Amino acid sequence: MPKSEAPWQRKPELITKTEAKTDSKHGCRPEQRPVREYIKHGIINLDKPAGPTSHEVTAWVKRILGVKHAGHGGTLEAYAKWRA
Repeated sequence: MPKSEAPWQRKPELITKTEAKTDSKHGCRPEQRPVREYIKHGIINLDKPAGPTSHEVTAWVKRILGVKHAGHGGTLEAYAKWRA
């Protein structure tokens, strides 16, 4: 049986099946996307601290990013609060 390497000893290898170009009518490469597009269509994964309500944190996000619409999916309450 051949000796195999441990996962941390392997060198990662990028495999590209095909090269393709994105038609500019249908989008752009992520690194070329304007920040406004990320804000408009993005999702923020937020670890809310204990104390402020979900509504308060959503209001802060709206103010910081300068957007009119923001919301949250599910509870943002701290784990320890609902675990007991």
